[in-house]
Amino acid sequence: MKERYINIEVNNISTKQWTNLLIELNLVSEAWKPYGPRMKIKAYNIDRIIKWGKKTNDDREDKSRSNTVGKNKRS
Repeated sequence: MKERYINIEVNNISTKQWTNLLIELNLVSEAWKPYGPRMKIKAYNIDRIIKWGKKTNDDREDKSRSNTVGKNKRS
Protein backbone atom coordinates (compact mmCIF):
# COMPACT_ATOMS: atom_id res chain seq x y z
CA MET A 1 0.00 0.00 0.00
CA LYS A 2 1.19 3.50 -0.78
CA GLU A 3 2.62 5.56 2.05
CA ARG A 4 0.78 8.76 2.82
CA TYR A 5 2.16 11.74 4.66
CA ILE A 6 0.63 14.47 6.76
CA ASN A 7 2.33 17.55 8.17
CA ILE A 8 0.79 19.38 11.07
CA GLU A 9 2.04 22.87 11.84
CA VAL A 10 1.11 24.13 15.27
CA ASN A 11 1.48 27.72 16.44
CA ASN A 12 0.64 29.49 19.66
CA ILE A 13 0.56 26.32 21.78
CA SER A 14 1.76 25.89 25.35
CA THR A 15 4.18 23.18 26.38
CA LYS A 16 1.43 21.25 28.18
CA GLN A 17 -0.87 21.46 25.16
CA TRP A 18 1.95 20.24 22.89
CA THR A 19 2.63 17.30 25.21
CA ASN A 20 -1.05 16.37 25.32
CA LEU A 21 -1.34 16.61 21.53
CA LEU A 22 1.57 14.20 21.04
CA ILE A 23 0.19 11.77 23.63
CA GLU A 24 -3.24 11.83 21.96
CA LEU A 25 -1.73 11.21 18.52
CA ASN A 26 0.21 8.28 19.96
CA LEU A 27 -2.99 6.85 21.49
CA VAL A 28 -4.72 7.04 18.09
CA SER A 29 -1.74 5.36 16.47
CA GLU A 30 -1.81 2.48 18.97
CA ALA A 31 -5.59 2.09 18.77
CA TRP A 32 -5.57 1.83 14.97
CA LYS A 33 -2.75 -0.75 14.72
CA PRO A 34 -5.08 -3.80 14.84
CA TYR A 35 -7.05 -2.43 11.89
CA GLY A 36 -4.12 -1.95 9.53
CA PRO A 37 -2.76 1.59 9.59
CA ARG A 38 0.78 1.97 10.90
CA MET A 39 1.59 5.52 11.91
CA LYS A 40 5.01 6.92 12.64
CA ILE A 41 5.07 10.17 14.60
CA LYS A 42 8.16 12.35 14.44
CA ALA A 43 8.65 15.18 16.90
CA TYR A 44 11.32 16.55 19.18
CA ASN A 45 11.66 14.39 22.35
CA ILE A 46 8.60 12.32 21.47
CA ASP A 47 10.01 9.17 23.10
CA ARG A 48 10.48 10.97 26.40
CA ILE A 49 7.02 12.59 26.20
CA ILE A 50 5.29 9.27 25.42
CA LYS A 51 7.17 7.55 28.25
CA TRP A 52 6.02 10.30 30.64
CA GLY A 53 2.45 10.07 29.32
CA LYS A 54 2.25 6.30 29.91
CA LYS A 55 3.56 6.53 33.47
CA THR A 56 1.17 5.46 36.23
CA ASN A 57 1.27 5.90 39.98
CA ASP A 58 2.36 2.26 40.29
CA ASP A 59 5.59 3.10 38.45
CA ARG A 60 6.78 5.40 41.23
CA GLU A 61 8.73 4.20 44.21
CA ASP A 62 7.10 5.81 47.20
CA LYS A 63 10.07 6.11 49.55
CA SER A 64 8.45 8.69 51.81
CA ARG A 65 5.76 6.25 52.97
CA SER A 66 8.22 3.51 53.86
CA ASN A 67 10.16 5.93 56.06
CA THR A 68 7.15 7.37 57.89
CA VAL A 69 5.53 4.02 58.74
CA GLY A 70 8.17 3.30 61.38
CA LYS A 71 7.81 6.78 62.92
CA ASN A 72 4.02 6.54 63.29
CA LYS A 73 3.99 3.21 65.15
CA ARG A 74 2.77 3.45 68.71
CA SER A 75 4.44 1.46 71.44
